[in-house]
Amino acid sequence: MGRTLKRISNVIGPVEHLPSKVAAHITREIADGRLNPGDKLPSENELASHLGISRNVVREAVAQLRADGVVYARQGRGTFVMAPEERLAIRLDPETLKDGSSLQSLFELRNTLETEAAGLAAERCTPGDLEEIKTAVERMSGVERWEDGSIEADLVFHRTIAKATGNPYIHTFVSFICDQIRRSIHLARYTNPLHELVEINVAEHVVIYEAIAAGDPEAARSAMQNHIFLAGQRIGITANTPSKG
Repeated sequence: MGRTLKRISNVIGPVEHLPSKVAAHITREIADGRLNPGDKLPSENELASHLGISRNVVREAVAQLRADGVVYARQGRGTFVMAPEERLAIRLDPETLKDGSSLQSLFELRNTLETEAAGLAAERCTPGDLEEIKTAVERMSGVERWEDGSIEADLVFHRTIAKATGNPYIHTFVSFICDQIRRSIHLARYTNPLHELVEINVAEHVVIYEAIAAGDPEAARSAMQNHIFLAGQRIGITANTPSKG
């Protein structure tokens, strides 16, 4: 094969949940350009031989990729890589977040999406949305602030702002990346002094909440952009520059 897949035993580690690991590996091969849109996947026998696994595992992995919209089958012709713009589903492999460039891409996406969401929320949020955002901030700074409950409240904060835009697509996309955001929060907690981190993080969220509560879209955008910039800096990412002024 022109684009040879690496032997799976050298790439994905232990065998538990092997079909999912194989699917994630093939997805990374596509993301890295070793398999391109329109390329035909090797046959089940070829994949099984090259990756050192059984055909049944290959079959399950390919079925998962089809369900995720990463590949598609043509009757009698084989399975082909789907172009990103044609996919009907979105899938992010958590393993890619171990790569700094992927983390940077995540923060660039957050800067684009959540900054505008904060501005729209300042214009459109309901009293119920505002109360939910406030409750999330209070929970982040309360008795759970040193525990995982605070992280969940942090995610509720961001999801509620997205919901407060009144735009279901923004809400869907922010909710979709929340698992990746959670991982970045855990990384920040692991690499920074926890007491200092929690206090700073809560203060940044308070500024965002106050701007939204004041109905000030520009201040809300600026506060969210600043928070995402600083959150990235805390884990070594500089994907955006906060607004001046």
